[in-house]
Amino acid sequence: MTNIRRKVFVVQFCLLFLFSCSHQQNPKVLISTDLGDIVIELYNQKAPVTANHFLQYVKEGRFDSAFFYRAVRPDNQANPVKIEVLQGGLEVSVNKDTLNPIPHENTLQTGIRHENGVISMARSAPGTANSEFFICIGDQPSLDFGGNRNPDGQGFAAFGKVIRGMEVVKSIQKLPTSGEWQFLKKPVLIKNVVFLAD
Repeated sequence: MTNIRRKVFVVQFCLLFLFSCSHQQNPKVLISTDLGDIVIELYNQKAPVTANHFLQYVKEGRFDSAFFYRAVRPDNQANPVKIEVLQGGLEVSVNKDTLNPIPHENTLQTGIRHENGVISMARSAPGTANSEFFICIGDQPSLDFGGNRNPDGQGFAAFGKVIRGMEVVKSIQKLPTSGEWQFLKKPVLIKNVVFLAD
């Protein structure tokens, strides 16, 4: 191989490497609410089933006019295993335009722990996650695989993390709630959820 060919090969290899790296970046979405914006990075390589399910909701505009409607805090829960999360989705929306439930990706499989700012799917039994999601306020290890918040020990499916706007998440989570399900007395409108360009 001549020097010129070698240089061309090296340049082509470097360009191919840079191109592949640029396409492996985690997608980011902007959640716009009446109380401010939240930016989330989605780990679609670590949690492909869950992250891509959420992304389909975003692509199809299904979260537009959804709500943050549930705020779980130590002061409003009877469960002895205390957690702090803010939950949103289509649960209290007029138009519950949901996709089919997805298989459960636990934290043992993905390696994504329920740390401060992590977004995860709400569920009842494993494999029932659909349109409802929550954001952790502080580290919540009881929500990981093997944790004791859910009796089945499978934990919840974490799939991304807030990278901007945690102050908005915390301000919504502090709003007044009522009832044993910790529903916000006044749900906060999610105006839309859109992709952010890198």
